Order: sequence, then structure tokens, then C-alpha cells
Amino acid sequence: MLIDTHLHESKYSLDSNISLREIIVRAKEIGLDGVCITDHESNDIAEEAGRLAKEMNFPIFVGAEILTFEGDMTVFGVTDLPKRILSAQELLDYVISRNGIAICSHPYRENGRSMGDVMKGLINPIGIEAFNGSTPEELNMKAYQVALDMNLPALGGSDAHDREQVGKFATLFPKGTRTMCDFIAAIKANEVFPAFYDKGHYHVVYGVDQVSQAM
Repeated sequence: MLIDTHLHESKYSLDSNISLREIIVRAKEIGLDGVCITDHESNDIAEEAGRLAKEMNFPIFVGAEILTFEGDMTVFGVTDLPKRILSAQELLDYVISRNGIAICSHPYRENGRSMGDVMKGLINPIGIEAFNGSTPEELNMKAYQVALDMNLPALGGSDAHDREQVGKFATLFPKGTRTMCDFIAAIKANEVFPAFYDKGHYHVVYGVDQVSQAM
């Protein structure tokens, strides 16, 4: 099951120009099996996502991209988001205490919102967004190598804010997932692999040699 784990829609992420319905249509066109909506500091799309998931028979997992003092993290499984900015460790602890997960977003992207090597010092880190659609290849590869070195789940997400970017990267859930509980469990168990879209097909990344040759 291929899921784009990092997407922004236009209602609650004002820097996006694509609606949730448009995201789903595009995702189906390119062969995705589900999407994650991770708006900035908001999970208010959840009710609409629930309706559209049923209407369009397409899984939608709602999380949020949260800015910490050190950089962005995408969180899942938390209904009540923090009301103030936290450190990365504080956010991670907050999410874990509520049985959710927090992923280090685009850790080496040079946009002022990435935590870089800070993530190496986190206590009980959960996962790393190794492949991000708005990050140069060499910085994605750096993040992927860190995920491997730390034995952490490596995820792929497009970070799309427009239609054509949807699904540029995705995450393979080999056992499938239909519920948020299953989604979280698979990531915690490191039973996921990043994937990238190229020439009409998805290619799953199982190791550094394979991705460096294909990308």
C-alpha cells in the first residue's frame, strides 16, 4: 500500500493551492493507495477528510506539520495539538504520551524549518522523513543515511502544495493499513519503505545503492 505521507491542502494550509478533493483525484491517477494531510499547525480538515474518504473510497490519514524551536515535525494520532511552540523533544514526548507518532520532517532541507543533526540527540525518536518532494536529492540522501544509521523508519512524502507535486515521494506499507492505529503501528515497527515516482511508476527504496542508481 503506497501512501504519500506529507501533503498540504488549501483550506488550512494557506500556502497550498490544491483542494483535498483535487489531491485525491491526482493520487488515484498516479497509483497511490492513500494520502496523509499534514496541514501547518492544524488538523481541522479531519471531518471533511472523513466524509471524502467514504465518498471517494480512498484512505485519508490526517496529521499535522508542527514547527518546533528546532524545526518541523509531522505528527499523527493526536487530536489536541499543542497550543504553543515546543522544543522538538517536548513535542515528541507530548505525542508519545498520547500514543501518537512524530516524524522529523525534511531534516536537512535548507528552509529555516529543519532540525538537521539535532534529531540525532532526540530521546526515543520515531521516524525520519528521508525523502521530501521539496528537498534536493543530496539532502534527501543524507537524511536517508541517517535513518539507516539510527535504525529508524525512513518515510517518503511529497510535501505537495500543488497538483503536480502530489505523490512525488510516498511510503510503502507492505502489510497495508486502513486505520490510524494500523498506520502508527507499522511505522513504530519500522515496517515501511520510502518510494519515488518516476516515468509513470513507483520505485521502492530498499537501500542506498538501489536509490542512488535509480534517482
